[in-house]
Amino acid sequence: MSGMKRFLPVLLLPLLAVAPALSQSGAQPKAGGSNAPVDVGADRIEVQDRANRAILSGNVVATQGNLTMNSARLTVIYANHPSGAGGGAGGTQIQRLEASGGVRLRTPTETAHSQFAIYDVPRRLVTMIGGVNLDQGANHVQGGRLVLDLDTHRAVVDGGASGSQSRGGRVTGRFTVPPRQTGG
Repeated sequence: MSGMKRFLPVLLLPLLAVAPALSQSGAQPKAGGSNAPVDVGADRIEVQDRANRAILSGNVVATQGNLTMNSARLTVIYANHPSGAGGGAGGTQIQRLEASGGVRLRTPTETAHSQFAIYDVPRRLVTMIGGVNLDQGANHVQGGRLVLDLDTHRAVVDGGASGSQSRGGRVTGRFTVPPRQTGG
């Protein structure tokens, strides 16, 4: 048992190494910007520090500012920057989040569901594929692929992604029309 106690700190080292990867370092972030910390939770985490990634599985929740992503599995890809590189303080920065399995993305203005999603953190672009459903207020759109710019809230949906559950590779939707004022 005493051998296990000596080995335990070695087992915990990878978790200490990935901790900075799970929250962005840098200047004071704007709310929800790419410099905002990324908080994650899951049933299990596997750190592959030599590959600069962490794999989370089971009831995964990732949040950054007012963005929340839920999925069955999430791979966090990060880059290590030595101190002083490029004039910065160094540290670990998240480059990409790759989610799979019942992905749900929520922001204050939209909610989207798909089978897979890739969040390019520095560019603040989310690409979702596989049976995409997007709700913005009372409007609803379905398609094969969604590209969402989190800064401009511009959403582009198309029906051409493989694994699409949309009918015939087309985009379908329903848009609400405000009630007409009747003059009297």
